[in-house]
Amino acid sequence: MSLDLDALRALEAVVKEGGFAKAALALNKAQSAVSYQVRKLEQSLGVALLDRSAYRATLTPAGETILAEGRRILARTQHLEDLAHQFATGWEPRMSLVIDGILPLEPIMTALKRIADDQVPTRIQVKVEFLRGVQYRFDKEEADLMLVKDYVPNPRLCATALPEVECVLCAAPGHPLAKGKVHLTDLQRHVELSVQDSSDHGDDRHMFGGERVFYLSGFVLKKQALRMGLGFGWMPLYLIERELAFRKLVELNYAGGSRYRFTPHLVTRRDRPLGRTGKLLADHLSQAITETVG
Repeated sequence: MSLDLDALRALEAVVKEGGFAKAALALNKAQSAVSYQVRKLEQSLGVALLDRSAYRATLTPAGETILAEGRRILARTQHLEDLAHQFATGWEPRMSLVIDGILPLEPIMTALKRIADDQVPTRIQVKVEFLRGVQYRFDKEEADLMLVKDYVPNPRLCATALPEVECVLCAAPGHPLAKGKVHLTDLQRHVELSVQDSSDHGDDRHMFGGERVFYLSGFVLKKQALRMGLGFGWMPLYLIERELAFRKLVELNYAGGSRYRFTPHLVTRRDRPLGRTGKLLADHLSQAITETVG
């Protein structure tokens, strides 16, 4: 048995409009055509869907169940047709984004919310990595977009520079390193806090080479560890401005310099141009990050 969707629509119209004549007007069809479609559906299913014994046809118990399920089928069919139209007009079915966890996540979530508010049909996967692990994951999984701290130029990729992000070398106010000017040998005697690099290609080039390093899963956990006095380390300024202002963390007086800046990049692939979703997301990401750190 092949289900006739037009016949389901005819049955729904008869019930919704209150009769065959009004259903015919709503569907812009002849009344005889609507009646024929409903009869054909009943014959196909082998069950009476309408009780025609009264002046106005009403659903039989079987008809109520069939129509309830039929409405779900019609809704899903309409959804599929809408998706097909959207994809045919340039929306990607799916795309993936890899971001560096040192970057502010709030503007990234803001950009994704704008995409959601626009009811874009694309399924978007977001993965957070750190350091060289960002580009490693981007290459390995052939992702569509990348927000990266340490971009390694590649002729197959197109990179757009975003506003600089400033990082601060800090520790808890009660930490031994917070009591005066410190040198490299002083730093190397204490626990350094860093984040995990999943690429297996080496450590952060801003690390200090001490023997004791604790690798954490992200900068939120790293900030908590710093406040506990577990060690010292670099933090993006935007994430600890409040802590510095209220002396929950302090900037170290390091002889080699306690601050540095980096330029993050928004990266796409030259050989796989972005579709409508990708272009829209890239614009939203650039705008949101510029508004936050620019």
